[in-house]
Amino acid sequence: MKYRIIIPILLIVVTSSPIVGQELNARVTVNSSRVSNTINKKVFQTLQNALNTFLNNRKWTTDNFLPNEKIDCNFLLNLQSTEEVNVYSASLTIQAARPVFNSTYLSPIINFQDEDFSFKYLEFQQMEFNDNRVGGSDPNISNLTAVFAYYAYMIIAFDYDSYSLKGGSAYFQKAQNIVNNAPEGRGISGWKAFDGIRNRYWLAENMLNSRYAIMHDIYYNYYRMAFDKMYEDENAGRAEMLNVLNLLSSFNSDNPNTMINQFFFQGKANELIKLFSKSPQQDKGRASELLQKLDLTNAGRYKNELK
Repeated sequence: MKYRIIIPILLIVVTSSPIVGQELNARVTVNSSRVSNTINKKVFQTLQNALNTFLNNRKWTTDNFLPNEKIDCNFLLNLQSTEEVNVYSASLTIQAARPVFNSTYLSPIINFQDEDFSFKYLEFQQMEFNDNRVGGSDPNISNLTAVFAYYAYMIIAFDYDSYSLKGGSAYFQKAQNIVNNAPEGRGISGWKAFDGIRNRYWLAENMLNSRYAIMHDIYYNYYRMAFDKMYEDENAGRAEMLNVLNLLSSFNSDNPNTMINQFFFQGKANELIKLFSKSPQQDKGRASELLQKLDLTNAGRYKNELK
């Protein structure tokens, strides 16, 4: 079983009577407001139910998870009709959070919107996915489960990386396998380097590129060495977080405009502002300076709120 942080007294209880299960505590919401009114909207409720079952009932790893160890994640699928019957273009928002040790706080680990998504869906079609045959028999149908499986592996990989150094490597590889064998067809995109600069291809590539290996240290240090240490020593936790920002600054200088830098910061502004707002003025100023350069989307907030 992969290492998770659990209060010791619970180990005594669960060891004598183990309850094990799947890895994800996922909630999928399908929004069909932009789909033609000529289509029976009941189809999309069926799709929503099927995707929830697909993510939550499938075993994605060989590890056993206790109920309190499952990874909290949300998927919002916004649909739009296309000219082809039963084929939809969509944006998919993926969010996942990771509990901070000895607290009720969930720290965001993924907050990303995938805009390059299209698929074919007929009500009650089987949600089939095979790691060894990702493309399936119909690429437009297979693309639905390929995309969701890709993000399931990514969620697990980043979560594992946050608990042990390079702990998610096997699941980044599984996501890469989907990229390498992804469905190919008219309208299918997001799997190739030439499909854009911030897509499924580049996210997997960045996390498996040996040149960017420091990102695994950064994820581990951010969650395990900074946030998880806050309960016992807030000052030490904040000091480690400042070290993380210095590592990110060096990485960004050596590797400008990588997808993973932007991906890392999405959803983190609120917690970083709250964390550094209690720092000594010198550290607060340094954090603000670094964050304004690293997270351009929220640069104004850092400047104004970390004075």
